[in-house]
Amino acid sequence: MRLVFAGTPEVALPSLRALIASERHEVAAVVTRPDAPAGRGRHLVRSPVGALADEHGIEVLTPEKAGAPEFLERLREIGPDCCPVVAYGALLPQRTLDVPPQGWVNLHFSLLPAWRGAAPVQASIRAGDEITGASTFRIVKELDAGPVFGALTVEVGEHETAGELLDRLAVAGADLLVATLDGIEDGTLVAREQPADDSVSYAGKITVDDAHLDFAHPAVAVDRLARAVTPEPGAWALFRGERLKLGPVRPSDVDDLAAGEIRVERKRVLVGTSTVAVQLGEVQAQGKKRMAATDWARGTRIEAGERLA
Repeated sequence: MRLVFAGTPEVALPSLRALIASERHEVAAVVTRPDAPAGRGRHLVRSPVGALADEHGIEVLTPEKAGAPEFLERLREIGPDCCPVVAYGALLPQRTLDVPPQGWVNLHFSLLPAWRGAAPVQASIRAGDEITGASTFRIVKELDAGPVFGALTVEVGEHETAGELLDRLAVAGADLLVATLDGIEDGTLVAREQPADDSVSYAGKITVDDAHLDFAHPAVAVDRLARAVTPEPGAWALFRGERLKLGPVRPSDVDDLAAGEIRVERKRVLVGTSTVAVQLGEVQAQGKKRMAATDWARGTRIEAGERLA
């Protein structure tokens, strides 16, 4: 099939590479978010998907809005049979969805209808899901509610972060997306409507405020949230009135610390919760580099009874 691929961040790259390498499909163009300022110089930088398309000589479309008349005109000129989507990052109006005969097919990183929305991997880890996966579905006007073509499942690692899990799903999902497009082209794949029942759940975008660790919660909840927001936006707490960035933590066997209370030992730094204490991994104080919690504690000279808030 003739394809126009829509995507923006690095997580979309495995799928784009797989489609470029496919002998059955032609990536005629990509749609990605407009170049954005980055770095100290705030120079405009191409998205990862746009940069990969440039390397392969593929036309790059960067509409401010996916329903803009000039974008729709060019999309119709290209004439895609289908538009695969991976983390594009913008809403697609109905007039845009109507252009390709086979529709827009999204690779979503959850087992739909669970965790519809912007941050399914983060939500899955925070909820303590033992199994998650990826789904391909036809995009409709309602958020992530279109009929599903296929899915794959993976186990969530005990200490896995959202970034690590997303990387795994991006690679496995690329094969699922190619297989889905193969089946659509062959006419052998039928999309099934999602159930409209209690199995539907939503995963909104994670904000910096959402990543604030509350040590009054149980250790298991603190651990899950810290992993869910790693690497972005990153967990944090307040220490001496300033924000301290925190990497993933590990529940310990220590149960005599008050919530937020810090204990520095020779080989570990512990923080109390409402259950057992958690052991800190890496931390980053304001204006400092990321370092092991033990190195931070030695340099900070933490006094007895001090807490993370």
